[in-house]
Amino acid sequence: MLVAQRIVQDINRRGNKIGDRLPPERIMLDEYDVGRGTLRESLRFLELQGVIALKPGPGGGPIVQQPDSEGLATAITLLLQFENAPFRTVVEARTALEPMMARLAAERISEEQLATLKYSVDHMRENLHDEEIFVEMSRVFHDTVAQGSGNALFGYLIHALLDMLDGSAMGMEYPEKHRRATADIHEKIYLAVAERDPEAALVAMEEHIAGIWRYEQKHYPEVLETPIAWGNRA
Repeated sequence: MLVAQRIVQDINRRGNKIGDRLPPERIMLDEYDVGRGTLRESLRFLELQGVIALKPGPGGGPIVQQPDSEGLATAITLLLQFENAPFRTVVEARTALEPMMARLAAERISEEQLATLKYSVDHMRENLHDEEIFVEMSRVFHDTVAQGSGNALFGYLIHALLDMLDGSAMGMEYPEKHRRATADIHEKIYLAVAERDPEAALVAMEEHIAGIWRYEQKHYPEVLETPIAWGNRA
């Protein structure tokens, strides 16, 4: 673990970018003054965390990667599984977090992110007959609001929570009436964010998340009470 931490520190110190190759093994062995087994275990740990990819063969070796939320989702899932926590835990967390994210997004979102948000709203509305597109655009919408908050932790948290709570994977269905209502509230949130109105964005997102909560409580209470388990998405 200490060697892995030193490798990450050196990645930052050198200013390595995504796709850069790290020094060859013989140089790292000398630099960190460890055995080959220790170095390789450290690199395997960093690979599991998404920090590097280990490319085999000549010209291969450790390549710097961009960590994503997958490791965070796995860690949270395992923590909640050992607490025997149900899936409603995730919905409750979204209820607390997402309105604040919408509020911050109204203050901080970039023009590029705002365009992505509008695209998700328009594409959802144009394809209300297609539940797969509905689910995909809903995820894009919530991801973009989180990223637009300007708070990196919010972005990773929401992405991880959405990884954990995929209702379609456990048989949740979203009839066209529900999809239409979702498109309407997404547009309301988008307009508040686009108009740079933090309070309106917060209130609209509160309305949206409360609606999701009511819908899932009414139609899928058994799913919400299902204990979270690694590899099992709601």
